Amino acid sequence: MQLIPSIDLRAGRSRLVYWPGASTGQGTPTDRPERIARAFVELGAPAIHLVDLDGAVRGVPVASAAIAAVARTVAVPLQLAGGADGPEQIELAFAAGATRVVVPLWRVVEDDPLLAACLAVAGDWLAVGVDARADRLRDYPWRSGRSPALGDVLSRLADRGVRRFVLSHWATAELEEVVAMGAARDVGLQLAGGISGTERLAEVAALGIDGVLLGEALFNGTIDYTAAATMLRPAPVSGASEV
Repeated sequence: MQLIPSIDLRAGRSRLVYWPGASTGQGTPTDRPERIARAFVELGAPAIHLVDLDGAVRGVPVASAAIAAVARTVAVPLQLAGGADGPEQIELAFAAGATRVVVPLWRVVEDDPLLAACLAVAGDWLAVGVDARADRLRDYPWRSGRSPALGDVLSRLADRGVRRFVLSHWATAELEEVVAMGAARDVGLQLAGGISGTERLAEVAALGIDGVLLGEALFNGTIDYTAAATMLRPAPVSGASEV
């Protein structure tokens, strides 16, 4: 399971100040997203998740300069959420330096032409961000007049070509069904939020989750990135010989 640092961008800076040496009084605090990204990549982060908070409000990427600065600084995939609401916005995100994008569920769940247009631009690098709270699914004005279950929503989108989901406000009880659906359709699943300790990380890793987006828990020191990655690293096979 991948541990992916998540950086919230507001007005071109990180919403949270990162101070990697806060516990020992060493190092320098920073709200520069490219410096934060570099610090985590140096610790082994396989990708960086960026959330354009201003872009989420306006419906188009706003933090383009910050995204470009991160792209110039680290050589790992950059996944952008916020502002990537359609094919034109996705193209702007890619032009800024993003390599993956997250489209909100409500933009595409019942708009097959828009989803197809987004897939035409992003292909397998398109993810759909899903707020998994039951009341959100229930209150959405579905054309059929009936609220589908979370698994049915994800299955429908997977059948139309979506290869990655980012699930927020998720419940553990739903994850086994969702993971099984993803395995059957070769779909990746990332979890955003809901992780506040290494025990919880181990629990979701055991279910077969592809990745976890870690934000505030990394910034405030609740989870140490290096320790968490070491804990999740597969143990070497006993007695295995090198060829």
